[in-house]
Formats: sequence, structure tokens, C-alpha cells
Amino acid sequence: MGFVHKMAWLGAMLLLSVGPVHAATTEKDDSKAAIALLEKALAYYHDNGDKAFAAFSRQGEFVDKDRYVFVVDTQGTMLASGGPSAALIGRNVTDVLPADLQKTFKDALKVPEGNGIQQAEYRWQNWADGKVERKHVYYQRIGQRILAVGYYLPRASAEQAMALLNKAATDLARDEKGTLSAINSLKGGYLQDDLYVFVVDLQTRRYVAHGTNLRLINTDFSKIKDPEGKPVGEPILALIAKQEDGEYQYRWKNPVTGKIEDKHAYLKKVGHWLVAVGYYSP
Repeated sequence: MGFVHKMAWLGAMLLLSVGPVHAATTEKDDSKAAIALLEKALAYYHDNGDKAFAAFSRQGEFVDKDRYVFVVDTQGTMLASGGPSAALIGRNVTDVLPADLQKTFKDALKVPEGNGIQQAEYRWQNWADGKVERKHVYYQRIGQRILAVGYYLPRASAEQAMALLNKAATDLARDEKGTLSAINSLKGGYLQDDLYVFVVDLQTRRYVAHGTNLRLINTDFSKIKDPEGKPVGEPILALIAKQEDGEYQYRWKNPVTGKIEDKHAYLKKVGHWLVAVGYYSP
């Protein structure tokens, strides 16, 4: 197995599930489904012990769409998996995990057995699209075994985009220099997965801050077009010239998936700044 493929499999190993994110589902739905699947597996393991590993490792009742059960022991050996990480069953892989995931695994071992279901979140490569995305996992330690089910978090919502816009606008009004610097240096929480902030100086019509692409700084926003050549900057500037806030839809590259997708941007005028945050939908 090549290094790239090995790391993708490892991502599937540590307290997770892997697979495509379904846009129609919500994080709440995924969370409930993951917990339900884990509770089902815990009950089955209680009745069958290690004999349950065979059931966990085949396509059946312990696989729910892109969610599945997997089991590792406290030494880091894969014991069962209903997903791609089944290729690692019988192998100890902790020594090749990145440092942050090694810490996650060690933290899981510190939780007393009787503390019930725990949860963790981290970033890892999604084998379905090759991009690094946030993951959420539920797990429980039973003796020397850790049973887990996880899922990739869905795309940012319209509500999250609006909340980030309001945060950026409030911060910019209070501290222009500090806020612009923080956006450009990826600090201060202005980059949240596929959500990011950009700011345009309405006097010069040029970008002064951008959450993912510093090459756009000082370029003329009015000349910005989508990948198909349709104007984006000019109509947004025309819109914000007539009102204090607004919305605009266009096509743009999603920094998480790397694909050109529909983007819905929320816009707000703060003094002579245009502040914008948009969310994506495939």
C-alpha cells in the first residue's frame, strides 16, 4: 500500500467513519444516527464479546450509509471495521499516525471505562474527495477495546455564514487594523472550514483582506469574474452602493472541496468597507 493510500486508510481508522457527505442530511441527523449505531454495537458486544468483531467487519446491520462501527484495542491494533479501514485489521498503526491524532488516541485511553460514550473532533482527509475536513466521532471504551462510530461534518450552513459575517463586521468596526490582519493571517476564527471572510475597500474597490487567497489582496474587486467569465465584483459593488447589506449568488471555488460550486454570499457595509461571507451548496 502506497504512503498516500496508507494515510487515507489511517484516517479511516482513528475514531471515525469515512465516506461522502450527503448534503440532504444535517449534522443533527448524522449525530443521532452515529450514536444510535454505536449504542447498537455496544449492546451487541456486551452479549457476544470479541465474537462480535465478525459482524462489525461485514456489510450488514452495523453499516449505516457512510457510518460504520470499528474497534481498536488500547495498544492501537485494529480489531474490526465495517469500512475501508478493514484493510488494517490485525495491524498496529499508532506509530505512523500524525502527532495530533496520536494525542486524540491517547486522550481516549485516559477516559475511565465507566464514563459512557465520549466524543471528539479533529480534521482528517476524506477518502471520498481527498480533502481535509472536520470529523466528529462517538466512542466508548469497554475494557481493552474502544468501539467507535463517526462521520464527516456537513457543509457550513447559512446561519453559520451570517454569524461569521456579523462577527467580522463587529470586529472590524471596533479594530480595523487588527481585524484585517487577523483575517489575512488565518487567526481570530475568521476561517471556518468552507466559510471565510473577505473585505473590500469601497473607496479603492480593492481587496484588503481575504480568508483563503492572499494573492487577491490589492487586486481590483470590480474586475472579479466567476470561472465562466460572469462578472461578480461589479454587481456586488453596485448592490452595496444602494444599501447597507444584501445577498448575492454566484459560482466560486470551494476551498475545502476544490470544486466550483454555487455560493450564496451575505454582504454588509461597515464604514467604507464591504465585508462578505458566503456558504456553498453543491
